[in-house]
Amino acid sequence: MSVRPRWAAVLVLGALALVSACSDDSERPTSDGTIPAVRSEPTDGSAEGSTERPTGTPAPLPEAGVEPQRFTTVTARVTEIDGEVCEVCVWLADTPEERGRGLMGVTTLGDAAGMVFRFEEPINGTFYMFQTPTPLSIAWFGRDGDLVGSADMAPCLDVPAGECPLYSPGAEYDLALEVFEGGLEPLGIGPGARLELLDGTESDRCPLAARTTP
Repeated sequence: MSVRPRWAAVLVLGALALVSACSDDSERPTSDGTIPAVRSEPTDGSAEGSTERPTGTPAPLPEAGVEPQRFTTVTARVTEIDGEVCEVCVWLADTPEERGRGLMGVTTLGDAAGMVFRFEEPINGTFYMFQTPTPLSIAWFGRDGDLVGSADMAPCLDVPAGECPLYSPGAEYDLALEVFEGGLEPLGIGPGARLELLDGTESDRCPLAARTTP
């Protein structure tokens, strides 16, 4: 089994932000430089980390250059169906408050490839895209790490949160990974893929190796 990290640089709002990918020839997803906010919620309709889904009017969009705040990072290992392995640095949301906040108000991921949501036990909740200006792709993984579903999620900007579409894999999951729309395939995430978070890799920032091009 080989480990084959690839690191590609993309220009985000005039600044160089490094985003990891594991495919040699896949097109990089494009973006206007913003990373949307996405929250998960249980199937009873209540938002993750709160007693009910927000129903207020849309808030002003955040300014450019805002990274996730008060999150740590972790190394995620993707194993493709053919056994190829890709390791990437991602932001980690693993408390109710962090999962509820997610990428809300964030306009750049900095050096990370995305954000992973980790749950204490399997759930079948849904995600939504309130005040999320950039399309995202999401992949859900079950307790054994196997991919159980994926979706492209459209921005929901001009309606109250309670009217935003909901996204779910239709199965229980422990992990959910969000990336720019179209960014799952370059990481090797497709049918038969598995995801695990590596113990001992949690850090305040992505490791230097994850921020360096070959």
